[in-house]
Amino acid sequence: MNDISIGIKKVLFVFLLLFVVVISYVAYFEIYVAPKIVNNTDNKRLWAKRNEVLRGTIYDRNKVALTKSSRVNALTQNREYTGGAVFAHVLGYVNPSYGITGLEAKYDQYLMGANDLSISQYLQELIANKGSMKPEDKKGDDLITTLDSNVQKQAYNLLSNSGKRGAVVALNPKTGEILAMVSAPSFDPNDSALTKEWKSINSDKNRPLLNRAVSGLYPPGSTFKTVTAISALENINGVMNQTFNDTGGLRFNSKYVLSNFNGEVLGNLSFKDAYVHSSNQVFGTIGLNLGNNKLKKTAEDFYFNKDIPSDGIVIDKSRFPTFASNEQGNIAQSAIGQSQDLATPMQMALIASTIANNGVMMKPHLVNSVISSTGNTIMTYNPESIGTITTPQVAATMKEFMRGVVTDGTGVNADISGLNVCGKTGTADHQDTENASPHSWFIGFAPMEDPKIAVAVIVEDGGQGGIQAAKIAAGVIKTSLLK
Repeated sequence: MNDISIGIKKVLFVFLLLFVVVISYVAYFEIYVAPKIVNNTDNKRLWAKRNEVLRGTIYDRNKVALTKSSRVNALTQNREYTGGAVFAHVLGYVNPSYGITGLEAKYDQYLMGANDLSISQYLQELIANKGSMKPEDKKGDDLITTLDSNVQKQAYNLLSNSGKRGAVVALNPKTGEILAMVSAPSFDPNDSALTKEWKSINSDKNRPLLNRAVSGLYPPGSTFKTVTAISALENINGVMNQTFNDTGGLRFNSKYVLSNFNGEVLGNLSFKDAYVHSSNQVFGTIGLNLGNNKLKKTAEDFYFNKDIPSDGIVIDKSRFPTFASNEQGNIAQSAIGQSQDLATPMQMALIASTIANNGVMMKPHLVNSVISSTGNTIMTYNPESIGTITTPQVAATMKEFMRGVVTDGTGVNADISGLNVCGKTGTADHQDTENASPHSWFIGFAPMEDPKIAVAVIVEDGGQGGIQAAKIAAGVIKTSLLK
């Protein structure tokens, strides 16, 4: 009898174990797997649901319509991008054949009207539709973005006129609002153009589908000296009182010399002058004095090697390397934004923005509010701080340094009368193509006393950083502030 009882218990235990496994799998599937299947861009039922509801409109910050939707028939609608290639990377596209990208993807649930309504909101929708909720009456929610269409268009035009690949990012340093985000080359995201050009777009070696503003990884060149300068202010006692002798190059052995741009010899320099005139020798030396650990910590304080919190966009990780203490050449190179340093334009814009905002980095975001088809506010975005990255005192010192770059240093091409622009240029060597010109960088903000815009510009193969990138930055700042 005992043997039978033991056998029954074993069978019951096996059934119990199988039951727990099945329930666990069902729970896992419902929580983790099912939502991915439902929201997959290839899910035909989801596309049918999208087309059942007239897609919501995306506006700029001033209610300028950036998209329009019109119904073709009960199951089909046309999505028009009024700005075409100018807004392609930031807005993305929604297309049954090619998927959904950009802001269209990030806020798809709102735009397709798939979010649950409260009882009061549902009643308001019924009243607005005269008691009927027929498919043809349904409309998705509208997005009020942070974008300034005038600034976006100017950034796009200036970058396109350079004839080079590159990116421009403009932020409000106090709120993290993305005022403009441009990548070149671009493409026309409208359905007819995508259908006609899809094969050539995908085979284009210039990669027009790549959003360089958030996914382009470049050596930051001398713009990274901003991070190195902050690290020095935080870690090297008395650095502001030191005098440095720039002889034109930092020698590591008989063959390798870290030299200034065009071999320039700058002589005796204060710490500020070394930054203003972008001395590679001085900043390479400072990198060695700091060591890899301290410099890497400061870089990671600015979110290198980390995921940057954001809303409406996805930002690729910028990279700062780890080196052994005996890798002197690499450590010195990394302090001037070369070696294995890689940064996105958004990352560099956030560095400028943080200094402009007295050391506080704000979370970059692309949407200010979501409005229902009846005008009800469904969601309002409140600016969020990512964290205090450096002290207000260090930020104030860097403002002075960056103002000097524009008035007396390498960034004079960014100067705008009456706006007190602050900035830092960068000339970044790279090996993407044989005998390539260096990339041209500029980061900055304005006005110095009360910053309202922070920018980052990269022009691939653009040459000396103080020319093309600085001029584009000046044009973007002027459009934003001189209205």
